[in-house]
Amino acid sequence: MRAGLTRNMVRRRLASGRWYRLQRGAYATFSGPVPRQSELWAALLRAGPGATLSHQTAAELHGLTDQLSEQIHVTVPVARNPARCGKIPGVIVHRSSRIGLARHPALAPPRTRVEETVLDLVETARDFDEAFAWICRAVGRRRTTVPLLRAAAAARKKMRWRIEITAALADVAEGVHSLLERRYVTRVERAHGLPQATRQAKRRQGARTTYIDNLYGEYDVCVEVDGTTAHPADQRWNDVRRDNKNTARGSATLRFGWPQVTQHRCESAILLSDTLRDRSWPGSLRSCSPDCPAGSRDHATA
Repeated sequence: MRAGLTRNMVRRRLASGRWYRLQRGAYATFSGPVPRQSELWAALLRAGPGATLSHQTAAELHGLTDQLSEQIHVTVPVARNPARCGKIPGVIVHRSSRIGLARHPALAPPRTRVEETVLDLVETARDFDEAFAWICRAVGRRRTTVPLLRAAAAARKKMRWRIEITAALADVAEGVHSLLERRYVTRVERAHGLPQATRQAKRRQGARTTYIDNLYGEYDVCVEVDGTTAHPADQRWNDVRRDNKNTARGSATLRFGWPQVTQHRCESAILLSDTLRDRSWPGSLRSCSPDCPAGSRDHATA
């Protein structure tokens, strides 16, 4: 209207298909498919001043996920409530008192910083496993670092699972790259009193550099943790070649998947303990629960 158009001119353009209404007050001045960027800008314009893409939508833009969010997530200053003017189709509106600090200073369309996006997703996760998966993905895809996530968490007065997130960040800093790897560390290794491995240990194999999920270097024992996400089918041959070369140089390699790390974690701990002892580990296995066979098995072996 300020540019000189009248309501009738707008209506004619909409009726003819030259324009397309994306949100109330936001129009695409072209025909045909609407690009994702146009959808996002329309949601921001409809939500009003200070609106910032956040949560799953910000994760999409930062490359934390390969899926487009079904609904667009927008965060606005806490003093504003765009929904009072009517529901925004396809948009979930969040309100925050710190959106000014959380917003990335330069990227367009406006979105929350990577670290803030991860912590927002942690807050809304269904459980801690999902929350931890977001942290692993962000660090694993090199979108952020553990120190930056720690600083962002410290800046929040309230945060869900603060103690657990602090411990999880320490594990990620040591080289834990997936939920399955963390379950191995916490449920197999630590819970049964096994020695601490070096995570993502580098090893030269000819001209190649390979990485071992868990290397008990003093005893030359390798433990690989196989999840379908971390080790897809097209990488199996590389895993097999690495394991074979480790065996050829005298290393012992154990490979655990989801069943061995979850339902059969105690049996996995016993197997690893036996392997380490064959290589002069002097430690003692302990039970992780009253029903765990590891402690009694260890005593019987001794």
